[in-house]
Amino acid sequence: MKERKKVLVIGLDCAPPELVFEQWREDLPNMRRVMDEGVWGKLESCIPAITVPAWSAMLASKDPGTLGFYGFRNRGDYSYEKHTLANANSVKTDRVWDVLSRAGKRVITIGVPQTYPPKAVNGIQVGCFLSPSTTNAAKPYTYPAAVMQEIEATVGDYLVDVPNFRTDDKAYLLRQIYSMTEKRFKLVKKWLAEKEWDFFMFVEMGTDRIHHGLWKYHDPSHHKYEVHPTLNQSIYHYYRYIDSEIGQILDLLDENTTVFIVSDHGAKKMDGGICVNEWLIREGYLRLKSQPSTLTAIDKCEIDWSKTRVWGDGGYYARIFLNIAGREPQGIVPSGEVEALRNELHAKLEALEDPDGVNIGTRVYKPEEIYQECNGIPPDLLVYFGDLYWRSVGSVGHGSVYTFENDTGPDDCNHAQYGIVIKHDPAVREGPGGREVSGLQLMDMAPTILKHLDVAIPTDMQGKTF
Repeated sequence: MKERKKVLVIGLDCAPPELVFEQWREDLPNMRRVMDEGVWGKLESCIPAITVPAWSAMLASKDPGTLGFYGFRNRGDYSYEKHTLANANSVKTDRVWDVLSRAGKRVITIGVPQTYPPKAVNGIQVGCFLSPSTTNAAKPYTYPAAVMQEIEATVGDYLVDVPNFRTDDKAYLLRQIYSMTEKRFKLVKKWLAEKEWDFFMFVEMGTDRIHHGLWKYHDPSHHKYEVHPTLNQSIYHYYRYIDSEIGQILDLLDENTTVFIVSDHGAKKMDGGICVNEWLIREGYLRLKSQPSTLTAIDKCEIDWSKTRVWGDGGYYARIFLNIAGREPQGIVPSGEVEALRNELHAKLEALEDPDGVNIGTRVYKPEEIYQECNGIPPDLLVYFGDLYWRSVGSVGHGSVYTFENDTGPDDCNHAQYGIVIKHDPAVREGPGGREVSGLQLMDMAPTILKHLDVAIPTDMQGKTF
């Protein structure tokens, strides 16, 4: 009797192709082992290339516009005040484990972003970094709820994320990252060996947290690069550790398991921040009733809506909103002038220069041009300052359009548009060195997983199989 096919997905949030495929390939023997017998390549993220919405775009095979959320924090309606946080309840469509559960497949997911609150599956779902507590039985972070006790018995205090990862205490940060990752891999290895499953997926957040916390020690081209006796090698040593854990996982698998190693986006140095609302004030698009004396979040400022045409949000990318008559409560931009204003902003933003007068290479997107549809409340423009070498800083009170300090705590890197994918199907021998593939996109993952498990691919999935 033929053994049933299985799929294991190892998610490494923020893992960049430059490290895994190039710089450290020879030093990561277990990831290389999967590459050498399979296919591998860059995986293009969605726009925006951030954890939420990227993992859901990957696993629903739908772009962020179709999903209806454009980041972790979204406008709740066209008022100025209401914002919503995109957790599992925001995902109104099937993700791959929903399709598999209905097809009778046993699924286990651990830490996949946007799985809190956890939903019923044919198996187990352990919530992600958005889980507020791992001890509150009234609000379980697992499905079924009883799994909470099993996890505690296995690893003790389970960490869904690093508490306070934006910190200057790098020794604390490293201890927390290793503690979190060790517990996650301990749980994963136990369940891989002991539970019944057809589809198993987990996502490790430590790769993302270590990049944001320690990139300036890793990248000599970073404007804040520091020589340090231990920290310069910290990201390298962590990747070596992750690789050794992946090796132990590979040894647990049978010959019917297809393995994917995947990331949702990459990482790159952060050259600075563009204070988007300071720029909008300077250019005459945004008017405050009074200028704050200290750094103040834009939603805490007194905005003169009668004289404001545009405002923006901070984050790894910028969201630009127009104050449109008939849409916003105090909108002043006539609907007939919206397109001309968007085009004007597009041109001005792409012309942005650094303090030395050099164009930084900003990229501006209109949502309707990059998404199949635009659900929820989309931004009027999405902006990658300096093609993501600069982040968007939303607060006001900097006294400049430029800042070299992050307004939400220490952060050394921004996201990059390309992550990684490695696939090894034991039924296919690519041999020696594997086969590099190109042109793959985040949304190609879900249909490919379903194909490997011989489950029909929903017709509304936007990706293709590989």
